Amino acid sequence: MSHDTRPGAPAAVLFDMDGTLVDTERLWWDAVEQVAARIGRPLSSADAPAVLGRPSGHTAAHLCRALGSEAPDQDVLARELDETFVALVADDVVPRPGVLALLDELVGARIPTAIVSASPRRVVDLVRERLGAQRFATTIAVEDTVRSKPAPDPYLAAAAALDVDPHACVAVEDTPVGAAAAEAAGCTVLVVPSVMVPPAPGRTILDSLEWVDVRFLASMLHPVERS
Repeated sequence: MSHDTRPGAPAAVLFDMDGTLVDTERLWWDAVEQVAARIGRPLSSADAPAVLGRPSGHTAAHLCRALGSEAPDQDVLARELDETFVALVADDVVPRPGVLALLDELVGARIPTAIVSASPRRVVDLVRERLGAQRFATTIAVEDTVRSKPAPDPYLAAAAALDVDPHACVAVEDTPVGAAAAEAAGCTVLVVPSVMVPPAPGRTILDSLEWVDVRFLASMLHPVERS
C-alpha cells in the first residue's frame, strides 16, 4: 500500500499506547500500586515520574532503591509488575475518545501508523488485536530497543521499520517522558495528556483526539497552514 501523496501529509503517525490509544495508564499505576504494597513500599504521587510512561525495569529499580537491603530481586520484581499489568489489561481495554475514528481516517488516507510503547510485547500485541491489527503497520514494544523512553530509540525504530524520516512524522503522546522521547527522535509531537505535560516549543497539547484529523496533523508539520 502506497503512502499518502498529498502535500504536507505526515509520512506516518506514531502512537504511544498506554494512556494515548487506550485507557491503560491507570492500569499500569494500579499494577505498580498492588506490587508495591505487597513488598511494603506504598506508592504516592511523588512516585509518578518513575512510574508513568516508564518500562517495568525502570519502575522496579525505583522501588528497590527505596527498600535498600530489604528489596527483592529487581528482575523478579519487574516480571511481577509485567504479569500484574498483563492481567489487568486483558480484562479492560478501553480506547481513548477519538482514537478509532482517527486510526480509520489514517488507514483510509494510506498514512501508516505504529504503536510505540514502553509496555511488554504481550501487552502491545493484546492491545493491537483489541483495537484491530489492520489499523497498525508496525509495533514497537519495550523488548525491541536497548533503551526505552525517554531515549529516542523506540521512535527511531518505528520510523526505520516504516522506512520514513522521523522528522516527517507526527508522534502522539500523553506523558512528559514520552513527549521527550519523540522530540529527541525529531518527531513533531501532539500531546493529549494523562498527567501534566508542560508546554514546549513545537509541542501541541490538546484535551482529546476527538478533534484531530489528517488535515490537523498536516498543519502541525506546516504551522503556517493552520490559519
